[in-house]
Amino acid sequence: MEVRNKQSNSGDRLKGFLRKDGPRWLVFLIDLFIVWFNFVLSYILVMKHRGVIPWPIMLLESAIISSIYVIIFIWFKPYQSIVRRTGLRDLKLIGNCIAVAFIIGVSLSYLWEAIVSNPIESRYYVSQTQLLFHALLTGISMASVRLLYKTAYHSFFWNSRQNAIPVILFGAGNMGHNTYNLLQLGSRNRYKVVAIIDDNPNRIGRYIQGIRVRPLEELNEKLLERIGGAQELVIAIDNSSPERLKNISSKAELLPIKIKIIPNSAALLEGNVATQQIRALKVSDLLGRKAIQLDNPIIKEALADKVVLVTGGAGSIGSELVRQIALVTQHLIVLDQAESALYDIQQELRSNPFFEHFNFIVGDVRDKDFMESVFQHYRPEFIFHAAAYKHVPLMEANPYEAIWTNIFGSYNLALLADKYQVEKFVMVSTDKAVNPTNVMGATKRVAEIAVSVVNERSKTNFIVTRFGNVLGSNGSVIPLFEKQIEKGGPITITHPDITRYFMTIPEACQLVQEAGVMGNGGEIFVFDMGESVKIMDLAKQMIRLKGLSYPEDIDIKIVGLRPGEKVYEELLANGENTEKTYHEKIMIAKVNTVNLAGKKIIIDQLCELVMRANPMDDKIKMVSLIKSIVPEFKSQNSIFEDLDNNLLTN
Repeated sequence: MEVRNKQSNSGDRLKGFLRKDGPRWLVFLIDLFIVWFNFVLSYILVMKHRGVIPWPIMLLESAIISSIYVIIFIWFKPYQSIVRRTGLRDLKLIGNCIAVAFIIGVSLSYLWEAIVSNPIESRYYVSQTQLLFHALLTGISMASVRLLYKTAYHSFFWNSRQNAIPVILFGAGNMGHNTYNLLQLGSRNRYKVVAIIDDNPNRIGRYIQGIRVRPLEELNEKLLERIGGAQELVIAIDNSSPERLKNISSKAELLPIKIKIIPNSAALLEGNVATQQIRALKVSDLLGRKAIQLDNPIIKEALADKVVLVTGGAGSIGSELVRQIALVTQHLIVLDQAESALYDIQQELRSNPFFEHFNFIVGDVRDKDFMESVFQHYRPEFIFHAAAYKHVPLMEANPYEAIWTNIFGSYNLALLADKYQVEKFVMVSTDKAVNPTNVMGATKRVAEIAVSVVNERSKTNFIVTRFGNVLGSNGSVIPLFEKQIEKGGPITITHPDITRYFMTIPEACQLVQEAGVMGNGGEIFVFDMGESVKIMDLAKQMIRLKGLSYPEDIDIKIVGLRPGEKVYEELLANGENTEKTYHEKIMIAKVNTVNLAGKKIIIDQLCELVMRANPMDDKIKMVSLIKSIVPEFKSQNSIFEDLDNNLLTN
């Protein structure tokens, strides 16, 4: 027992010594000793064939050479590097020092040979062969000592760490090398790389720190058995396109490991990344297409000096719009009825240099008098209208609120924009407005028509943008699934075949701004959102990304379609077609604009009704008026299906 304790204490003392970086003067002295010792060794090896070694001469010459190295070391400072983190840059610096010292030594040797003719004094001549031999020995010794120290340090701290998380590293390029060092170096890191994978054929079979790079095809159960298991796969690649990530994750999802990703090498090189920033791979990383970049300088120029009003500015879309617009204009008005959420975005923008010029207003777009005062006071030139109710089942049960906000509020805002000669009015709509099967989608379609009605006789340019579900927005399916997985399941899905289109919130907001600049009034812009995503597949993928299995760990439960919910969603209604714009991913929907005057009459009736209606008793009457404005509105799994049946009977 005492022997074990002594061994443990000695090991701890050695670890403590290795942990310390040590004084720089000590490294300097060790390097200088290596220089002196190797000179003596090279002198002996070169001169021993003469039989007698002139020790006094050797000591004098070693002092001269050592003095040269002292000057070189002070100039280049190789002793200031952290030895336990020795890398190629440190070895290159050592090589430069030795090369300069060798050149100086050879130069002095030639100079001494040229000016001295006395045979006695010529004894002090140092041969170039010896200097070259000395330089080689010194370079090898200095590099070896550093690398041996580094190896010993790693052996004590991460090769023997019992609590280190074994990980498989994907990526054998520059990013992979940087990440390997990030994961392995330093006593505080908690990862240990046990295998390296890559999908580039040119890198397969190569070695990184003694670990062979394996092909992606070998990422399977057999590999886990061979390496003794792994808990995580860390993806470290610069080219993190959705297609590539999807291919990698499809292999890893079959294994009981968590999939994580690290920021790109630019962030690594800037020193902004620590191992704590390695994050789980998200569904948004696997979006079925590359994120569309709409970084148009014309947008910045168009908004730079404008007074911009964002309604619903505290919501998922509205708040991101506010963040982006706050970067280009100092005249920003953020309006929302949600006090707490508005406060949050206000605090977030406090660091913005234009913050003192921003205005945050708690208000309701349905309040005519209040909104009139806002227009009178601030005179907005650009309006981004994102205020709306969006949850399908809730709006199906509360059509009064959906009509009151989505239709009356939008119409009220559009009329004020016309009255105060706003330059552009951009309304955020939804793919649920296409062939709507629910009250929410139908109210958004009526709002689109109402905006078109005002646009026909107005100098203001009224523009509509339509897109599908946004990843990570409040109440969207992905945050819901994440919460259900955290609770241990089950994940609830309304229908096994249900599909949806997805985009990111930044993309959606870029599109809205692009439309604001591109539009001339009357357009409905739609977005090429790629292929629709099957929600069942999405749920299974999210389970696998957490390192869990379906149905063993997390089950999926089919609960039936909610009132008004579609199985498949569309971006264009029947009979609509599209017109190209200057951006290949943005199109203009050619919608039916027949009889706008007649639709205006019914919209006015609906707005008058909602102002005096009984929210509970007048549901059927209000929804009936919506159906007369939007004849393609066919209710599904809803109490309002009777209205469609009556129309068919009549």
